[in-house]
Amino acid sequence: MNQDNTIETNKYLTFVLATEEYAIDILRVQEIKGWSKTTAIPNTPAYICGVINLRGTIVPIIDLRLRFGLAHLEYGQMTVVVVVKVVSGPRERIMGIVVDAVSDVYDVSEQDIKPPPEFGTIINIEFVKGLVGVGDKMVIVLDIDRLLNSAELAIAD
Repeated sequence: MNQDNTIETNKYLTFVLATEEYAIDILRVQEIKGWSKTTAIPNTPAYICGVINLRGTIVPIIDLRLRFGLAHLEYGQMTVVVVVKVVSGPRERIMGIVVDAVSDVYDVSEQDIKPPPEFGTIINIEFVKGLVGVGDKMVIVLDIDRLLNSAELAIAD
């Protein structure tokens, strides 16, 4: 809360993968762009599509569908890439994530983000910051830094 006793909110960009809606802090979003062909990097996991040159910056592109174990969709005119800033310690880097569609921007109070339920070792929730109710649906809030700084993505450096 601030000095006026009003609840502070942050804006979250939501996007769709398959039938689920996910959210990331909008301050991490650099831009939203259409799909453009990537340059493949040999010997990388299937979910690393390759890299693009974005105004002189080499940007790795990660397919979140494949990263989350969902079925691959063909890339086309409707494919969306969300370019995000990822923080790793004192370092920042730019990466792109392929999503099915961008949905909306919501104002969310940090206190409304509830921790994810415990599933034991069956489901990996390491990248999930929490869940938030928006209207009549639940949105999965992702920790973009953890998601895009994991050991298997170190190759994208």
